[in-house]
Amino acid sequence: MKKPWLVMASLAALGLSASLAQEAKPFVYPQAWTVAQPSEVRRGGTFRISTISDYRTLNPFVTAEAENIPDRISAGGLVTRDPRNGEWIPYMAESFTIAPNRLSITFNIRRGMKWSDGRAITADDWVTTWRIHTTEAVGSNSFDSFFLGDQPITVTKLGDYQLRINYPRTDAEALSVASFDPWPDHIFGPVFRARGADGIKAMWGLNTPADQVVSSGPWKFASYRPGERLVMTRNPTFGEWNKDAAGGALPYIDNFEVLIVRDINASLAAFLAGNIDSFTASTVDHISQIRRAIQGNQLSATIKVNASPSASSQFIVWNWNRAADPFKQSLFRQAKFRQAMSHLVNRQAAVEVVFGGFGTPTFGSIYPALAQWVNNAAPKFDFNPAQATKLLGEMGFTRKNAEGILVDRNGKALEFNLVTNSGNNIREQLARLFVDEARKVGVKVNFQPIDFNVLVGQLQASKQADRPWDAILIGLSGGGLDWPFGPNVVKCDGGLHMYNTSGACIDPRETQLDALYERGRQELDLQARRNLSNQMQVIEAQLQPVVYIAGPNFHPSWNNRIGGQYPDALINSLYGSRVSVLSFVRGN
Repeated sequence: MKKPWLVMASLAALGLSASLAQEAKPFVYPQAWTVAQPSEVRRGGTFRISTISDYRTLNPFVTAEAENIPDRISAGGLVTRDPRNGEWIPYMAESFTIAPNRLSITFNIRRGMKWSDGRAITADDWVTTWRIHTTEAVGSNSFDSFFLGDQPITVTKLGDYQLRINYPRTDAEALSVASFDPWPDHIFGPVFRARGADGIKAMWGLNTPADQVVSSGPWKFASYRPGERLVMTRNPTFGEWNKDAAGGALPYIDNFEVLIVRDINASLAAFLAGNIDSFTASTVDHISQIRRAIQGNQLSATIKVNASPSASSQFIVWNWNRAADPFKQSLFRQAKFRQAMSHLVNRQAAVEVVFGGFGTPTFGSIYPALAQWVNNAAPKFDFNPAQATKLLGEMGFTRKNAEGILVDRNGKALEFNLVTNSGNNIREQLARLFVDEARKVGVKVNFQPIDFNVLVGQLQASKQADRPWDAILIGLSGGGLDWPFGPNVVKCDGGLHMYNTSGACIDPRETQLDALYERGRQELDLQARRNLSNQMQVIEAQLQPVVYIAGPNFHPSWNNRIGGQYPDALINSLYGSRVSVLSFVRGN
């Protein structure tokens, strides 16, 4: 649910321009980002993928899901990363200049960019987007990204094609901040100025007519039928400033469709039947089925097994804001309880049973793909039912009732509810493994898969003394190469500080993590920043605010009717397997 780096619709330019160009200067995608030569590509056709959950909104300011429509139709931001080396490079900015004191960056906006309705993309779009995201009443998932501590990062218009981002102090993620997607001032600005947050939140629902939805990216919203599919069509204005190495307009493909399926197995079945063009395997069974179909000449496809470690997490989070049930609230707030729960997570079994051996156990918030940031010396509460029983006994759960469930000295049973999103077969299997192990030591976990949108709604019931859930198994994706912690996750008032959304720190270790996060953000020396990261990971391990489980390695596959993927050396879980605008349909 953190915004991912996976590059499906936008990537950046190479090099810096010495001065602001006065004429439209398109961005030329490096030839090194695709195995295909411009001379071999075909134009037209449809790229088809799938998702297991319906979409909630078209509104970029209220969406919180990693897979969402606004990301699909956005070009990107002023800068983004080069997948070859992870360096920040200009994209919607033609060039940028970092001030000597490192407290501001001036961006020269690329001229010639247009919204899908033909209006020019200018500095006003970034300024208005920033103002809306930083209006707390809007509830934007990006709100925390524009603050360093309590001090705001500001965006100032210097001219129609020039703006400056000002930082209250040095920021290791300064360029990451500049990667936020702009949205049209001429659409959102008048509503925001007239009706404020309420006006913005009422905009761009799923029933908004397609001709009223304006995009900057390669695709325009065309239609959406819940439970069936999302359809997007080529945005011709995108190709005016996005070119291939031969100067051809991008994207090559005319249509991009997302099939809505009931679960991951249905997505695999659609891929094997040739009804979608891309699928990321997450279990050995997935890999085996794809390989058998290829070897049996039933499917012309390519699969890259173990292309890289995972860049996502799966974890269980307990609700600290459970005022209506003081017993559970007290239970969930105790680190000893969460440590005991971590000892009941059989991560190796998850890797073997759920991922067929092609996965990685996880113990902290930094994903295995960011190996350079992982502190392997941080404490690990690995699978150990005996130790879990000991910790629970220290909390007063020393005997069992007639059902075999642990009870405290007052006879209160150790029982809670656990939910995850239905259709995600991986999470459902992980949940059942945990339920089984918990039951063996006398912890009763009532598990139920629920609709993803209902689940997200429960998580977002913030600033409430009693949120309507006990525990949720969910995941996050994304994260920074410069500082691998999200402000919306770490900070006590962050929008994705899922376990405690009261807005204030409850445990002193939350306060410590909050402070260390801020120190890391302003530390420009990489080694010093890594030392702070290591400290955070030790505290996080002791606190166990959420209990991490395991994740699949990255196994992308695609139908060979689609060309234009990355060279093998660039395929990984951070950037995916291709840039969609460089992809093309070989034939139907």
